[in-house]
Amino acid sequence: MHILNAEEMRRAVTRLAMQATEVCKGTDFVLVGIRTRGVILARRMQKEIARLEGVTLPVGILDISLYRDDLLSGACDAVFKGSEIDFDIEGKQVVLCDDVLYTGRTVRAALAALSSMGRAGAVRLYTLVDRGHRELPFRADGVGKNVPTSKKERVVVRFAETDGEDGVYLFKSGE
Repeated sequence: MHILNAEEMRRAVTRLAMQATEVCKGTDFVLVGIRTRGVILARRMQKEIARLEGVTLPVGILDISLYRDDLLSGACDAVFKGSEIDFDIEGKQVVLCDDVLYTGRTVRAALAALSSMGRAGAVRLYTLVDRGHRELPFRADGVGKNVPTSKKERVVVRFAETDGEDGVYLFKSGE
């Protein structure tokens, strides 16, 4: 099932960029995308903020592979590629970006990874899709679209940069 088409995704990213500048009271913040698709969201938000505010914010890439709580259980198939954050996060407002918010375990790992790099002044979470089913007590500061799902369904975000198209889809198990 189609949840967001390309135009709806574009509008959601614009809305997230505007919300981030409002919550952070201007453009004194940095964007950090969780590898891989959160990075695309962060870069798109960066472009929108540059278009709307005339300021190009720094974007970093956060690899959470080593901080996952399923790393030692054998359930983790993540490949460590490394973080690429060439700015200091100490005392800064960090806008953390990811494509889908689900259980909250990715957010927990991201906060652990970020804290190993310094103490941010604040961390705000922005996601394109919130599908519910939280196992840890996190909520996003900005959400492009809330999508009620069952645990048997999958939310798939496709970006033109990696998939040749923009769209968000909901698949039933086995599809």
